[in-house]
Amino acid sequence: MKTIKVALAGAGAFGIKHLDAIRLIDGVEVVSLVSRDLATTREVADKYGIDHVSTDLAESLALKQVDAVILCTPTQMHAAQAITCMEAGKHVQVEIPLADSLAGAEQVAALQRQTGLVAMCGHTRRFNPSHQWLHKKIGAGEFNIQQMDVQTYFFRRSNMNALGQPRSWTDHLLWHHAAHTVDLFAYQTGGSIVAANALQGPIHPGLGIAMDMSIQLKSSTGAICTLSLSFNNDGPLGTFFRYIGDTGTYIARYDDLIDAKDNKIDVSQVDVSMNGIELQDREFFAAIREGREPNASVAQVLPCYRILDQLEQQLAQSA
Repeated sequence: MKTIKVALAGAGAFGIKHLDAIRLIDGVEVVSLVSRDLATTREVADKYGIDHVSTDLAESLALKQVDAVILCTPTQMHAAQAITCMEAGKHVQVEIPLADSLAGAEQVAALQRQTGLVAMCGHTRRFNPSHQWLHKKIGAGEFNIQQMDVQTYFFRRSNMNALGQPRSWTDHLLWHHAAHTVDLFAYQTGGSIVAANALQGPIHPGLGIAMDMSIQLKSSTGAICTLSLSFNNDGPLGTFFRYIGDTGTYIARYDDLIDAKDNKIDVSQVDVSMNGIELQDREFFAAIREGREPNASVAQVLPCYRILDQLEQQLAQSA
């Protein structure tokens, strides 16, 4: 089996999650690490046994041995960098979100169609065993979603990442965090989103973004979704998904799943790992080896970004 050689851009919190995941996957090696601070990048690279480090993505793309790139860079760089990777002939996985505009997302999708390269976006909820368990139950006709109620809550009043380190960019409730649920709702219902509404709270004077948001969605299947998002919530933190269906109610939080009676459901046998990032990466590399479209391909997630664009326009008009 030929080893897939990977360049990873972004040595922050999510880059490290991918480095940890790739350690568990046979036949894959990270050969180049790119990030904006050379000293920090070299420190991370040394820990993971990566020889090449750079602050310039173009330098990594010029390495002939690089087959694929994983982008864990700031949101506003995703679309342009994904395009640059494919122009260099590299397969690419972009951490969520694919872009911070519909135009950017559509440009990435268009180039993927033109090149035929594997281009995938990190919509991790498709891969978490908890959501996979429900997806299989839905596919078997044993459960149909009537309503999803989702809470995405963080306490983030300054630009800090998941490791408590300063960020060079501003996170966004709509284009990043809502993208998870908008895509998952369509994926789990098996329909398309036919109605979408949004409200947002005051704009933070320093960060320049809304810190609270409420979104309503309706699927072509008839199912509805209510999503509440906040950067003001002081715990518990994370995202909680309540699936209300015709044969039961389930609550998912990352890789944990419970039923309406608070009984824990064993999802450990759903896939080869309980780590959603690892499963996401395994799908990326499998698609490259097998020459096929991956789950969460750019083409599959593009409808999500069309909905985000609609919601952004709606919020702008109501401001």
